[in-house]
Amino acid sequence: MSHHITAFPSLTRRRALGLALGAVALTSCPSFAQTAPLEVVATTGMIADAARVVGGDRVSVRALMGPGIDPHSYRQTRSDIAALARADLVLWHGLYLEAQMEEFLLKLAARSPVVPVGEAVPEAERIAHEDYEGRYDPHVWMVPELWAVVVDRIAQTLSDARPDDAALFASNAARYKDDLARLGRYATGVLASVPEPARVLVTAHDAFGYFGRAYGYRVEGIQGLSTESEAGLARVRDLVDLLVSRQIRAVFVESTVSDRNIRALIEGAAAQGHEVIVGGELFSDAMGTPGTYEGSYLGMIDHNVTTIATALGGAAPGRGMDGKLAAGG
Repeated sequence: MSHHITAFPSLTRRRALGLALGAVALTSCPSFAQTAPLEVVATTGMIADAARVVGGDRVSVRALMGPGIDPHSYRQTRSDIAALARADLVLWHGLYLEAQMEEFLLKLAARSPVVPVGEAVPEAERIAHEDYEGRYDPHVWMVPELWAVVVDRIAQTLSDARPDDAALFASNAARYKDDLARLGRYATGVLASVPEPARVLVTAHDAFGYFGRAYGYRVEGIQGLSTESEAGLARVRDLVDLLVSRQIRAVFVESTVSDRNIRALIEGAAAQGHEVIVGGELFSDAMGTPGTYEGSYLGMIDHNVTTIATALGGAAPGRGMDGKLAAGG
């Protein structure tokens, strides 16, 4: 989430977007046979993964943002615009996660089915932004129980697009939600094994607020809710003091954020005679490599909770919930 409203794009870029959207409006929609897969474009890997699980072979899903991509700062490319314009259905997160794409997606929504599935999480369950009224922490996928609400919205959206397949989508979603519930129970168990004084999670940016609330952890990000926000020297000093006073032994880097600020924390703690290690790399705003277990939502969260629990002194199986995590991962 950016801490400011994005400046208007250049006239040239605005014209390009307008022409692309105009082409969508002028082009008659192709008449797909009912057996042809629904063409879905999702912004994040987490949404794409859920759409594939729920949709099965009735959908063909493309994710715009792959491993290591930061959705807070991502801007649509020309090929993205073409894919979004051609899609039968666009699924995006919302809650200002895709801050640099929001203007384009809202314009596209006037002409095509474009659904912000993250906004299915009720306002009462969202974490409000400290500085901006009406804005919320978008990182709801960090808790499987909250992500299950988004999965329901995805299933409903697919059913709206293909009513004849609604029963299949509902069945797939129900099975997937059973997996999410089991993952949630695993997370609760292993994270509770960390000694209470050590339940402090320090990461590069503030992506773990829902995680902290759900599992009873104090969460501190060097940067704010968005990777676009700046980390001041005073913030780094305060976190070094926290690490030293609480004798926290590990901090964590993120797959989508530079580790520069985390290294500064480690060096600052060392200067005060306290050793802090990198407890591991967490998946915050993107999943792992496609085709791997960590490249799925279940694997992403399994990796995170297993890594955090182990690094902070808890007990967790080395290969995660079902023994599927990469060795040493």
